[in-house]
Amino acid sequence: MTQETVASSTGAGRRKLDFNNLLGLSLVAVLLLMFVALSLLTTTFATPGNISNLARQGAMIAILAVGETFVIITAGIDLSVGSIVGFATVIVSLLIENNVPVWLAIPITLIAGAAIGAFHAFGIVRMGLPPFIMTLATLTALQGAGLLITDGSTINITNDDFTGFSRGSLFGVPNLFWIVIAVAVPGLIYLHFSKFGRYLYAVGSNAEAARLSGINVRSVIYTAYILSALCAAVVGVMLASRTGTGNATQANGWELQAIASSVIGGTSLFGAVGTIWGPLLGAFILATIRNGANLLNVNSFWQFIITGGLIIVIVYFDQLRRRRAR
Repeated sequence: MTQETVASSTGAGRRKLDFNNLLGLSLVAVLLLMFVALSLLTTTFATPGNISNLARQGAMIAILAVGETFVIITAGIDLSVGSIVGFATVIVSLLIENNVPVWLAIPITLIAGAAIGAFHAFGIVRMGLPPFIMTLATLTALQGAGLLITDGSTINITNDDFTGFSRGSLFGVPNLFWIVIAVAVPGLIYLHFSKFGRYLYAVGSNAEAARLSGINVRSVIYTAYILSALCAAVVGVMLASRTGTGNATQANGWELQAIASSVIGGTSLFGAVGTIWGPLLGAFILATIRNGANLLNVNSFWQFIITGGLIIVIVYFDQLRRRRAR
């Protein structure tokens, strides 16, 4: 019975994967069209310096969106990822400035991020709190904790090796983009080629059916929120390296960009639908919109309007697709 039920609950996800593959190709086409259009409209977009800058800009939101996607597939939400990023910059900068070796400061920061994710899952699974409320609470709490630790000030990082990493490149590709690959490849294997990834889809499709089929739903939820917070902590380290500072508020609003990137990439806010490549493409589409708008001297406020409009349109069509599937 277990195998049959799991196959039934994840079969829909397999069929929806074909839809996401088609959407992924469409997003690639959109991104290429944007590149061509901006290359024709501006003289600086296609320059190596701007492309490298674009890769760095999109890299952090892309990783944040990947982590968010794990949670959204389970029909949850993590509103705290931006605050985790800011809090992680405070932790890693404090450790480095107190002479903790970088090779040790980074793992400590990542462990702290994973612990925050486990705390989220504990509140959701054990205390019965809605994911929206649980992560909204830590969104504000982490900002407050970070400001208390720093007394409301910014910590300047004086370690040149750490801050220089974000400006470096390997084989002409920015180091920050290599981190995207380092996160995306294991995420792809986990979500699309392992039974644990299928469990995420099963829980997002019908948690009770997944439980009756023998899946440890609590464990799956713990895993999703830990992965989300861990990705946010990775981004926090990247941001601290790029800005050379630790500040609890410097990633304010990034949670909305992460959710937007995931949704634009085809992840359903209703759960059970999503890929790894979709959020990556969504993040770089948003980064390209921001970059192009700046080069064209378009009012930056239009970027928010465009992002909001994209979310409304995509969620609307997602609802239509769900109705037809029924």
